[in-house]
Amino acid sequence: MNISKEIVTENFAALQVKATALWQSLHEKPLVLVGTATCGRAAGALEIVMVFREELKKSGIDAHLMEVGCMGHCYAEPLVVIYNQGFPPICYGYVTEGIAARLVQDYLAGGDPCLEFALAALEPNDMVPTLADFPRGLVEKPIILEKCGLIDPENIHHYLALGGYGALARALVKGPEWIVEEIKSAGLRGRGGAGFPTGRKWETCRLAPGGEKYVICNADEGDPGAFMDRTILESNPHQVLEGLLIAARAVGARQGYFYIRAEYPLAVDRVRRALHQAREAGLLGRNILGSGFDCEVDVFQGSGAFVCGEETALIASMEGEPGLPRHRPPFPATAGLWGRPTVIDNVKTLAYVPHIVEKGAGWFRETGTAGSPGTAVFALAGKVVNTGLAEVPMGTTLRELVYDVGSGIPKGKAFKAVQIGGPSGGCLPESALDLPIDFDSLSRAGAMMGSGGMVILDQDDCMVEVARFFLDFTQKESCGKCTMCRLGTRQMLEILEGITKGRGRPEDIDLLLELAEDVKAGSLCGLGKTAPNPVLSTIRYFREEYEAHIKEGRCPALMCPELIAYYILPEKCERSCDACVGSCPVEAIYSNEDRIKVINQEKCVKCNSCMEACPPQYRAVVKLSPPGLVAEREKGGAAGTGT
Repeated sequence: MNISKEIVTENFAALQVKATALWQSLHEKPLVLVGTATCGRAAGALEIVMVFREELKKSGIDAHLMEVGCMGHCYAEPLVVIYNQGFPPICYGYVTEGIAARLVQDYLAGGDPCLEFALAALEPNDMVPTLADFPRGLVEKPIILEKCGLIDPENIHHYLALGGYGALARALVKGPEWIVEEIKSAGLRGRGGAGFPTGRKWETCRLAPGGEKYVICNADEGDPGAFMDRTILESNPHQVLEGLLIAARAVGARQGYFYIRAEYPLAVDRVRRALHQAREAGLLGRNILGSGFDCEVDVFQGSGAFVCGEETALIASMEGEPGLPRHRPPFPATAGLWGRPTVIDNVKTLAYVPHIVEKGAGWFRETGTAGSPGTAVFALAGKVVNTGLAEVPMGTTLRELVYDVGSGIPKGKAFKAVQIGGPSGGCLPESALDLPIDFDSLSRAGAMMGSGGMVILDQDDCMVEVARFFLDFTQKESCGKCTMCRLGTRQMLEILEGITKGRGRPEDIDLLLELAEDVKAGSLCGLGKTAPNPVLSTIRYFREEYEAHIKEGRCPALMCPELIAYYILPEKCERSCDACVGSCPVEAIYSNEDRIKVINQEKCVKCNSCMEACPPQYRAVVKLSPPGLVAEREKGGAAGTGT
């Protein structure tokens, strides 16, 4: 295809001139940004938008009010950034309706920046401010999250003004071979979990015979505790669309799809809006930027099956078939959607592509490690002070991510483990905190990069129960096609359930290990092959907890309900206090003849209400896991009588 560089450059420049003028006009008067991605909305951001709108109108202040995406600091939502002349951009966190009103009255009208509510001042950098004042800024290196939360995701001009679609213009002129070689040279590996070299996949598809080819963005994010892909699509959908269009140009596809789970309605809405705007701007559809290259992109909504994150199951669901994985080879790159060559890439993978095409493979390799160049985006969840998103260079240690970015474990409790890589990932202990985060290091440690979900666990988490929880998820999400995945995971789950209820047998640990290897060997897709990982990693690093459950009949973390009991210490119980009695929902607490409170263990439902209600000066309620508790209860011994 002969493409005129002059025509493409001229058409793109015209778009940029208009977009830049609109972007600059935003800063001619005060500008208020409110984060309204899903995390912000859950914290009340839409109500904050209404307060700002009403207060600005009431005060007669001429200012721009703009809804943006997520800045990654989900723990501090609702987040607001205010640009006001004479001040640096200031980010405010935990904004309430009252604080919003004060920011308008005291700051925008009165000149007082209300620093008592500020999280940080932002430092301008190439028209996009960064949260440089945050200590975690020394660890993070935002590439694909750089503009998230700082532009309007529903306005294509904001993305264009900051260089967006410039990489597409360059790719149209450079041609498919150049694009593929640049992605290969960059060493970009798929961020969906497997880490397969993206350039090799694109090259295979480009060279595959067949006139019709497809490109698909896999946004079927279903891992518990993961919200990276959703956030990117909600905050900067044009970046992912640009990457998808470059992929289409590279492999010769004229049709692309966003496969997004229907449980992400805001992401679906913003992607559809982005497609409409790109089409109107001549960046999508026929004769893109006057190049002669045609490509259309549509949205396909998945129905929420976790297994459809696997590419062949995803393809089956798009074809109207049950979402079941298929044998490979042939791989989708040679025989995918409707049997035609198809490239399927994760949201984050595609989001890197415009940066690599624009800045070069060498630039991308400057960050990360030799085997895992670039950055990694993680969703920090669980027992960590600062939950949210973080983008760090590959090779960053788990300790830096948990403590420097996440600010450690809340309430002064001890770090115990991190579940990394989603439900099929592994649990790594404290001794692994200095492990560098990259595809190969995590694999050697018994975990996996996965798509970027990271759940932090503390001293109160039972690792046997954690393994049971994640295996329960994967077992329920198994499509049932493979016997070992369908029945093997069920058998493993039953063994784990027995252990957490005090019915474990000495041979159960070895049986779990044996079954895990059988499930891995006998499963067709990645879901089954990796489903035993939580069990294998917890036995590897926390075997003593399994043995305590089995041999001693106790849960060291005091988490498994069948192996714990609540007691009231007579020497600490204040006779005149009835706080625990009033808090018990099942009336399991009564006073004996000495007015000392006693818990009827047979009625107790282990809800922890009594422990929370007991005044801190007494601390009379304790939670214990006495050895042999189940056996004692069955015999009607001390534990069963309430003593």
